[in-house]
Amino acid sequence: MSSSTNPAASRPSALPSSPDGNEVDAPESATITWRRLFGLARPHWRPLALATFALVIGSGITLAYPQVGRVVVDEVLSEGASYDLSMVGAALLGLFLIQAVFFSLRYYLFTVVGDRVVADLRTSLYEAIIGREMAFFDRTRTGELTSRLASDTQLLQSVVTTNLSMALRYGVQALGGLVLLFVTNVRLSLVMIVVLPVVVGAAMVYGRRVRRLSREVQDAIADSTSLAEESIAGVRTVRSFGREATERARYSEAIERSFDLAKSRAVLGGIFGGGVTFLAYATIAVIVWVGGHLVLSNAMSAGELTAYILYVLFVAVSLGVLSGLWTDFARALGAGERVFGLLDGAGRDPRPGPSTDADASASITRGHVQFRHVSFTYPTRPDSPVLNDVSFEVRPGQKLAIVGASGAGKSTIANLLSGFYQPDDGEVCVDGVTLHDFHEDALRAGVGMVAQEPVLFSGTVRENVRYGRPDADEHAVRNALQAANALDFVEGFPDGLDTVVGERGVRLSGGQKQRVAIARALLKDPRVLILDEATSALDVESESLVQEALDRLMEGRTTLIIAHRLSTVARADQMIVLDRGNLVEAGSPAELVEHGGIYARMVQMQAIEDSASSTTSW
Repeated sequence: MSSSTNPAASRPSALPSSPDGNEVDAPESATITWRRLFGLARPHWRPLALATFALVIGSGITLAYPQVGRVVVDEVLSEGASYDLSMVGAALLGLFLIQAVFFSLRYYLFTVVGDRVVADLRTSLYEAIIGREMAFFDRTRTGELTSRLASDTQLLQSVVTTNLSMALRYGVQALGGLVLLFVTNVRLSLVMIVVLPVVVGAAMVYGRRVRRLSREVQDAIADSTSLAEESIAGVRTVRSFGREATERARYSEAIERSFDLAKSRAVLGGIFGGGVTFLAYATIAVIVWVGGHLVLSNAMSAGELTAYILYVLFVAVSLGVLSGLWTDFARALGAGERVFGLLDGAGRDPRPGPSTDADASASITRGHVQFRHVSFTYPTRPDSPVLNDVSFEVRPGQKLAIVGASGAGKSTIANLLSGFYQPDDGEVCVDGVTLHDFHEDALRAGVGMVAQEPVLFSGTVRENVRYGRPDADEHAVRNALQAANALDFVEGFPDGLDTVVGERGVRLSGGQKQRVAIARALLKDPRVLILDEATSALDVESESLVQEALDRLMEGRTTLIIAHRLSTVARADQMIVLDRGNLVEAGSPAELVEHGGIYARMVQMQAIEDSASSTTSW
């Protein structure tokens, strides 16, 4: 084993600090956001084309109704009681039926395609999140990410399903109605030319403000989601310190902030909607007044005025609906910017992860670990170097113990060897290959870890043990549990291996969770094993069972043992001692005790603590 004792510290260049929480720093233009959002629907153009055809037919039939009214009024006035209305009624019923069929087809197709688009977007968003580098998760709150997956995509789902369908329907009706207004009577239509620019200008100003407010509302909702998730995940800590009232107040404050922003948005919506409604119906009043004079002067017939008023009502209703939908679209713009910002990797850390186009043939077969002059600083703490010019070597099958005070850099070595981060300087190599040159799958298959607080997922015991090797058969799973001293207590459960462990394994004790995690590592069968404080949180009896399982797990593997409790590193072949990121001692445990340095003092202090503990009566 080689090492560098008392190496000179080399400070890596600090990275620019990254923003916390929201990853979207500069929102893109609304046009780009809409283009990207509706670009997701491009693969579904065939059903969308059919839906658009159904939309045009259905809306076209709607625009035919005023013409029916014009004919009826003029004919009834000219022919009186002799006019046969039964044919008109039958024709209208037929039109209603045809329109209902096309509207149903339009609604179904737009809704299904919209749901498909959002489902694909959610999948892409989750893939973007789960594939990000570890530094991203260091600086981004979990609640922020779940908010984008749930709240933001829900807003987009409404927009690209029913809202989009309604917008197209009433947009066609408004546009068609305007054209037919000019066809019916140009003089009356000049009144509409005065009103429309006012409505369009107000809509543009309103849309920009609502878009900004919507982003702020979604950010505030994400903040409240983060607070709730943190307090619920740490509910035992909250209860133990009696801080329920404080957490309620924090969450209530965050919710009130989002409510105040939403209320401001509602005020804008109310003013805009009311203003558009007033303009629409004021225009109708003016048209009735002017049109009445035209009828009295025989400049237009009563039927034409009736048709014209119906068209104005269609346009007014359509504009009213569109003004309400405009609010939803503006809200969706804010959500879309946040989602696409995350998909684009805004604020991505410049440190590369393991290369996805690395040599696929490279694999870890021996487990020869080398750290060569490694320096590292966490991206979220650019001014605090964690490792300084650290070099050591672990030959295949050896057990290396890593000791040192909290914050010395022990777990950072585990993180670098696992490929979670890349060093700022130097190289981490396994079997002579730098980690960056391994394909991710090969690296993950060759390196395994058992942590102090193992994470179990809310499935069954069997599913958790198989997590690293999903194709393992029942016999292999049982053998792994047996070797981990876990099979007896698992078979003691009523459901055996089908026992649901609960979120983060909450239904198991600490020792049981640890042994299931060891079984998972055994089944994965990595060549390099990292034990990160794997027994420090256990009672004496559980520690004995877990240590026995760990001994089996370490057989024939290159093992790095990180521990505070020195009794757990006694079996190590070699040891390194870290102090404030520097490798200060290296050798066998016996050699370091004889050396009389930091490790010898640690052994002496722990012996005193153990002696005092054994003589204390409770």
